[in-house]
Amino acid sequence: MTTALDSAIFWDRAARKYAKSQIKDIPGYERTIARTLELLQGAGLVLEVGCGTGTTALRLAPAVGRIIGTDVSDEMIAIAREKAEGCRNAEFRVQPAEEATTSDGPYDAVLAFSLLHLVADRRSVLEQIRRGLKPGGLFISKTPCLSEMNPLIRLAVPVMQWVGLAPNVAFFSGDELEAEIVSAGFEIAERGRHGSNRKDARAFLVARRA
Repeated sequence: MTTALDSAIFWDRAARKYAKSQIKDIPGYERTIARTLELLQGAGLVLEVGCGTGTTALRLAPAVGRIIGTDVSDEMIAIAREKAEGCRNAEFRVQPAEEATTSDGPYDAVLAFSLLHLVADRRSVLEQIRRGLKPGGLFISKTPCLSEMNPLIRLAVPVMQWVGLAPNVAFFSGDELEAEIVSAGFEIAERGRHGSNRKDARAFLVARRA
């Protein structure tokens, strides 16, 4: 099983290149940002798990009282802190997803963008996120559902992992992901697909702590 240390090593190596990469679907990303900003209006304390280089957290910071971003990678967090200079209500910490809600909180909202397909134990992570939320708090996620993508991806990923070009990933559909989130103690409040293409495999889900 892939460990948090394995993930940290991969993302530490990839961090600087990742920081320079362009978002592939900017209109889709902007739709996600816009809807998330609407959902977070008035939120006091927000956590983004798997925040990467902090781009999204910093976009959302003006709408909330305080936002904390966590990531397993030291290098990703170093870049996020560089970007956050001058932003007084954003804080970034090195912390694996499995431990993300063990400090501070309870949170008004927890965010996980492009994360859930990367964690080894989604059930544990989802249950911890639920425990870290206030009653009625929101869990907002956007996740590539790889089972809905081209089947050739399933063949390509192991090769890319073998040469160090891809992290460990899990294959599931949007329906399967929803079922896991509900099983962890959430109610699905909203579902959407924000991509610009006719078929979008990235599920945007808003869940409320039941």
